[in-house]
Amino acid sequence: VELAESGGGRVQAGGSLTLTCVVSTRTFTDYGVGWFRQAPGREREFVGGIGRINTRPDYADSVKGRFTISRDNAKNTVYLRMNMLQADNSATYYCAGRLIGYRGYAWWGRGTQVAVSP
Repeated sequence: VELAESGGGRVQAGGSLTLTCVVSTRTFTDYGVGWFRQAPGREREFVGGIGRINTRPDYADSVKGRFTISRDNAKNTVYLRMNMLQADNSATYYCAGRLIGYRGYAWWGRGTQVAVSP
């Protein structure tokens, strides 16, 4: 299983950005996908995740109401829509895959950088 993120870039505070994660597997619906981020000097943190279908994604409290995760099973793709971005949202964002029924994320992308200017 391989994951590849894209869509990072620079944006002003208050702006929006959508990240894309393409998952290379023949059995995409067997996997849940999570988004994580890591800022310089800080530990990696969970942003949110989605199961097999577009129902009840989980979100970190810090992004609830601003970030939305969705998936398109026909395209093997998961999206992270980020609205009302803040400077402290600047980080490298990673998507990761886990088998449905398991909690651990075993497969990771290389990340995409998001920089939010004040």
